[in-house]
Amino acid sequence: MNRVQIALLALPGYFTSITNIEGLAATDLFALNTLLSATIEVEVVNTLNRIRDVWDPENEWSLYRFERQAQSFPDVILRKDASSVEHIALGVELKGWYILAKEGEPSFRYRVTPDACTDWDLLVVVPWHLSNVLSGTPRVSTPGCWSARYAAEYRNYWWQQVRRTNKDRSIRSPESVTPYTGRENTSDKPVTDSGGNFGRIARIGIMDRWIKQIVGEPLAGIPAKDWIVFLKKHKERPNRQ
Repeated sequence: MNRVQIALLALPGYFTSITNIEGLAATDLFALNTLLSATIEVEVVNTLNRIRDVWDPENEWSLYRFERQAQSFPDVILRKDASSVEHIALGVELKGWYILAKEGEPSFRYRVTPDACTDWDLLVVVPWHLSNVLSGTPRVSTPGCWSARYAAEYRNYWWQQVRRTNKDRSIRSPESVTPYTGRENTSDKPVTDSGGNFGRIARIGIMDRWIKQIVGEPLAGIPAKDWIVFLKKHKERPNRQ
C-alpha cells in the first residue's frame, strides 16, 4: 500500500494536537523527547485514521483502521479485526523525534530481527517541534519512511561488515520468528555491545540525508541545528547570578 506512505509524508498538512506547553525553561526543553514522543505517536495514528481518503481513496480498505499496540512490534498495525494476523494488512514501527533533542538525531534503538517484518512493513520517524519553538502546540515535519525489513537487514550488515572494531561482530537472532507475533523474542542481539549502541539506526547512514534536511529547516527563522547548539551551550553552562 504505497498510499499509506503517501499519507505519512502528507502528515504535516493534517496533523493536529490539543497538547499545549507553556512556562517551560528553555534549558529543560531537551526533556520533551521523553515526555511527549509517545503522545505524538498516538496523535499520528489518530490523524492517519482521520485522513482515510488519502490512503484509501477507492474505499477498498473500509473495514481496516490503524491501531496502536504498546510493547509490541510493530507498534502500529493496519488491521481488520483482532481475530487473526491474516487480517493485518501492514505494520508501522512508529517513532517520534523531538527535533531539538540534544543528540541532533533520532536516538531510539531499532533491534527487531528481519524475519519479524513483512515486505510491506515500515519504519517511520516523525520529527516534531513546538509551534513557538519554546512553547505552544506540537507540529510535525516530513516523516522519514523506510522499509522495516531493509532497515533491520542493513543494520546487521553495518554492524558486521562496515563498522570499525576488533571485537566480536556476531549477532544472535531468535529462531522461528514470524511477523506480528509481538515484541517478545523478536530482537537481534549482538554478542558484544559494551556501549549499548546496537540498533542506533540513525548512525548507520540510511537516515543521513533526511536528518540533514530536517535539522536544516528553520524554526522561527533559525535553522533547527542552530537552536540545538544554542540550547546545549546554555544547558551545559547555565547562567550564574
